[in-house]
Amino acid sequence: MVEGLEIERDSGPLLVLVGPTAVGKTALSLQLAAQFRGEIISADSRLFYRGMDIGTAKPTAVEQAIAPHHLIDICDPDETLSLGAYQQLAYETIDAALARGHLPILVGGTGQYVMAVVQGWGIPEVPPQPALREALAALGGAELARWLAALDPTAAERLDSRNVRRVIRALEVTLVAGRPISQLQKKSPPPYDICLVGLHREREGLYGRIDTRVDQMMAAGLLEEVLRLRAAGYGRDLPAMSGLGYRQLWQYLDGELTLEEAVERIKFETHRFVRHQANWFQRQDAAIAWFNMEEEGVESAIIDFVKERFAHYVLRIM
Repeated sequence: MVEGLEIERDSGPLLVLVGPTAVGKTALSLQLAAQFRGEIISADSRLFYRGMDIGTAKPTAVEQAIAPHHLIDICDPDETLSLGAYQQLAYETIDAALARGHLPILVGGTGQYVMAVVQGWGIPEVPPQPALREALAALGGAELARWLAALDPTAAERLDSRNVRRVIRALEVTLVAGRPISQLQKKSPPPYDICLVGLHREREGLYGRIDTRVDQMMAAGLLEEVLRLRAAGYGRDLPAMSGLGYRQLWQYLDGELTLEEAVERIKFETHRFVRHQANWFQRQDAAIAWFNMEEEGVESAIIDFVKERFAHYVLRIM
């Protein structure tokens, strides 16, 4: 365990743990926090929402008691936390952990939130334009992708055209600001000494973990959680409800799928999502040290790697 850290004001070490859903980030982050007196900072956009616990695999109360956790349960499901607002909160939380002599550990599978912090993305200050968004949404995904490619080829190449919300946002910023969003998104890296650790598993093993997790979520009351959210007045059309698990169970509740079909669709679409996550992180211009979570002794190897990487900050290891 790190007894203390020698740091300068507003600088110091930042450990970043990335990888796809169900790869094992939560369990490892707890080990690292215990070993290095760490504070865990969520970079998973699904964990922001209160009352959405089972479907997001949110760390349990017991897990959160093991180490300080931050940026979890900070919004109601009908509230929106912009990427820029998250980035600022993350920097404030990292600085506060460093001021306490603790190691901040940024953990997440939401790639854009991770890299916005790590790379210091410039985030355009263009507020939502509801009327414009509605008009753009009416065009359909294929037309939106063609339009973005014409206006901002760089942004079009970076974005997954299937993520219609992000394509609409890119067009919204470009049209309102009068400049391509890719020109506005200049990077200004933060003053931290960043160590990026990536976790991966062989695809079939990861799929098996996902399927087991979905079954466990259903047994733990995921359907009942969605029913509670609906009874509280939260609608199906909220962005928060578009997450894996919630979207499919809303389809079941509205009679569009059987329960068995909804569960199978959760598994299938999560398989597809983790492929996208893995590919996205592999494409980033970032020095990520990758570890295979299926290898024997990998947790110890990661701990040793972090010790060596941050050895010059450690006063005493216990």
